[in-house]
Amino acid sequence: MRNLLKPLILGLTLALTACSSLKITTDTEKNTNNNYLTRPVQDDVFYFVLPDRFHNGDSSNDNGSKTLKISQGGYKPQHMSSYHGGDIAGLEQKLDYIQGMGVTAIWLTPILRNQTIQNGITGYHGYWILDFTEIDPHFGSKADLKSFIDAAHDRNIKVFFDVITNHTADVIKFKECHGEQGEGWSAKENKCPYKSLAQIAAGDRYTTVIPTGFENVKKPVWLNDPKYYHNQGDSNFEGENSLYGDFFGLDDLDTKNPEVVTGMIEIFKNIVSQFKPDGFRVDTVKHVHMEFWQEFSPALIEHAKSIGIPNFFIFGEVYSEQPDILSSYTTRGNLPSVLDFAFQGAVNNAVAQNKGTKALERLFAEDYQYEDQDSSANDLLNFIGNHDMGRFGYFLSKPEFNYSDEQKLARSKLAHGLMYFARGIPVVYYGDEQGFTGTGGDHLSRQDMMPSLVPEFIDDDSIGTDKTPAADNFDTSHPLYQTLKTYAQVYAAHKPLRQGTHNTIFADDHPGIYAFSRTLGDQVYYGVFNTADEEKSAPLTGDLELVYKSGDSRIESGQVVVSGLDFALYRKK
Repeated sequence: MRNLLKPLILGLTLALTACSSLKITTDTEKNTNNNYLTRPVQDDVFYFVLPDRFHNGDSSNDNGSKTLKISQGGYKPQHMSSYHGGDIAGLEQKLDYIQGMGVTAIWLTPILRNQTIQNGITGYHGYWILDFTEIDPHFGSKADLKSFIDAAHDRNIKVFFDVITNHTADVIKFKECHGEQGEGWSAKENKCPYKSLAQIAAGDRYTTVIPTGFENVKKPVWLNDPKYYHNQGDSNFEGENSLYGDFFGLDDLDTKNPEVVTGMIEIFKNIVSQFKPDGFRVDTVKHVHMEFWQEFSPALIEHAKSIGIPNFFIFGEVYSEQPDILSSYTTRGNLPSVLDFAFQGAVNNAVAQNKGTKALERLFAEDYQYEDQDSSANDLLNFIGNHDMGRFGYFLSKPEFNYSDEQKLARSKLAHGLMYFARGIPVVYYGDEQGFTGTGGDHLSRQDMMPSLVPEFIDDDSIGTDKTPAADNFDTSHPLYQTLKTYAQVYAAHKPLRQGTHNTIFADDHPGIYAFSRTLGDQVYYGVFNTADEEKSAPLTGDLELVYKSGDSRIESGQVVVSGLDFALYRKK
């Protein structure tokens, strides 16, 4: 809303946020367990961050390795898809900022040593791992990582690593596509067409080649042998090639091979032993064989317990909005949880696209699919935007909606409210608390918190402020930062809002009320969210006490009335 939102409106917004925080009722069972080792993950508030885009705490590592060419260079802070200098030391230096928002768990994109450049862009995001035994020098050292984790743990903040088992960096080439030395391209758009299992069985295979000088670049050393990879060409993300094809050219591990299963388990056991993280987020889960997860997750959790991490938690990225697919990995696949892409889709439909609240009712009606002996829908990770699909601010800023600046701010607060108070665990995408929008997904959604030099980022029109990513964006007075701080206080103060069973009470085909209950034992809480611009009402009976309201809310004749783009939380007396 650059140059549009007047200082008076911002001042009123901040005042309203401050007033709203005074409406928190806290005289109930609070989250008194603030020990990171024993605190249930359902009590956590996550913050998802790309270290490279956060804060540059040590400029001496901006260009990565000083000795290994394959992991050096790439520092171009003016370029959207290059390294910008953020690092682990920078994260540690900004822990006050993160903790001040009520965050209790930090999830980092991968920090193991990457191949710096592939196909003209850099691995600043961390997903092109060459060496599973070292920290990427662009982000710092093992000592830096241990220092950061210790500092976070001293504040009772958990640390989660983003890990990859599906692939490694792109080193293996195919003569048929890349030439005899593996250095050229002959296939259209730099792709090698996928060869099916039937073609492979008939002997129609690619000839693997490793370019000279790259024969031993991966660690552990077994990862350099092509026999541990599928080598079937590039995935189209459909059918069998979703499992057997190379993910954007990255070397696709054969995760049905028992040696690969054992090897990857040992890699990550060593990481847990060395750094003592509190859990893993696992990348590209649906591109790995289900049998792999059935062994991997229990082995890592048991290992963590054996070295004094009793609640080690693993959640996977299964890029699907279908609860039957998502839940298959928590039931058959033995993963404790997954990121809830179905939640993201439903909130986008209801709040950003303004399609009505039945989408939310349909979403939560499928929660039974996640129930088994060791997981439930309450363990799902709620989010409303991310580094791949784009930010929620981007969805709100699409021209077809033509939302005003005030509407964007209100809808962002409303969507985050659902993320915190509906069932599941909230995950804030870094920068959303500063109103970042972006203009798309992938690289376009990975703005700098530190002052940015990227032209595409500087032009962004942030929500709730006249600032852009060209400024230092660690503004604790931003209305969204203040709002999320308040949400975290409410979340921490009321256990049923963290662990209660979720049931829909009211939903509409049109923009309006979505009401639900959260029940824990004899405690019953209610959330009443209004996605319409105007005041709406819905039935809610009983002797109720207000817990929190973001705007105007009242109960009249068995109806709860909520002002436009606001919500209220009640509890049964």
